Amino acid sequence: MTEDSEDDNTVYIGSKTAMSYVHAVVTQFNEGQETVHIKARGKAISRAVDVTEFIRNRFVEEAEVENVEIGTDQIQTDEDGELNVSSIQIDLTK
Repeated sequence: MTEDSEDDNTVYIGSKTAMSYVHAVVTQFNEGQETVHIKARGKAISRAVDVTEFIRNRFVEEAEVENVEIGTDQIQTDEDGELNVSSIQIDLTK
């Protein structure tokens, strides 16, 4: 799998409302994706979990969590140099 094809079925969670991301994931499934990766860092991790649960319980009830990966990403900042930020990837399959 190339990096471009992975990005096609990846939804990056940020500061928008949870329903914006739910819509993005449901759209991916409707376009024929078998697996959608939900990725988040830092404070957005709880929103990623919320999005996953909304999808599983209300929108795509046949969707299942295939895998959950947690980790730490190092990001560069101007003030502090390197900063460790928690990250999560949730893989949903239909």
